[in-house]
Amino acid sequence: MSGVPLFNLAPNLTVSRLCLGTMTFGEQNTLAESFRLLDHAFHAGINFFDSAEMYPVPQRAPTCGASEEYLARWIAQRNIPRDRLVIATKVAGPSAQMTWIRGGPTCLDAANITQAIDNSLLRMQMDYIDLYQIHWPDRYVPMFGETEYDPVRQYSSISIEEQLEALSTAVKAGKASGGVEYISFLAYSPLAMGILSGKYFSADGGPTNARLNLFKGKYSEGESRYNLSNKVIKAATMEYLNIAKTYGLHPVSLAIAFVLRHPLVASVIFGVTKSWQLQEVLNACKIELTSEVIEEINKVHSRFPNPCP
Repeated sequence: MSGVPLFNLAPNLTVSRLCLGTMTFGEQNTLAESFRLLDHAFHAGINFFDSAEMYPVPQRAPTCGASEEYLARWIAQRNIPRDRLVIATKVAGPSAQMTWIRGGPTCLDAANITQAIDNSLLRMQMDYIDLYQIHWPDRYVPMFGETEYDPVRQYSSISIEEQLEALSTAVKAGKASGGVEYISFLAYSPLAMGILSGKYFSADGGPTNARLNLFKGKYSEGESRYNLSNKVIKAATMEYLNIAKTYGLHPVSLAIAFVLRHPLVASVIFGVTKSWQLQEVLNACKIELTSEVIEEINKVHSRFPNPCP
């Protein structure tokens, strides 16, 4: 494997600076297509793969857990040694809507965390998870396009201490890796769900099978943040596309390379549905943005600081 640089996330945990997210596996991607993407990523030097118990998205009862299962089947069929991979997955927070996940968890207490970990391990046919994350918090915070905090919506939530104790218990039981002495950022959605590629603002509105077109009206979490009718989003995107054109860069390379250069970012989590999209992301590792490009990006950011809340 070669091509993608590595980052020492912890003394015993080295990850590739690109992390392939699997949330399209089992919905937009068939098993065979998912295998091809995983093969391509792995042979390019990516050892870091991210999933979640609720994936794929948009989340549905019939497909829930498929992304983890596809990842497990790929590892088994390719006979890849477990220690050559860094596997991350997540426990879903409170969600009355997703009744198919532990009855629609009303809280994220120790019992829910333990059950979620055990279920993920079963689906992924693994003894342990390298990085286990809480997908969203068990407390009120403005999410999915909200920008203002409303104290009236605060509710009694499970203590962080209980959650940390449950995670610590999982580590002691060997279900998750321990000993992480420092945490860096894992940046997600670096392409703003594909918007920064420019495809949605092309004359034809982008491919019909692009996520925001394919699931229009069916993916509220994504659409609330990445609203294609938002004039600010379009204006900011067009500015970034112009920068890429001016400096002879692919828009995807511009976006990915910008996130990768941040000193606190360990790895960038991205998602793709096609091999050529994956190659565009991989190409970003070869790009080093000049001070002139960064200056232009900062000018746009000062005008549009938060286009996708």
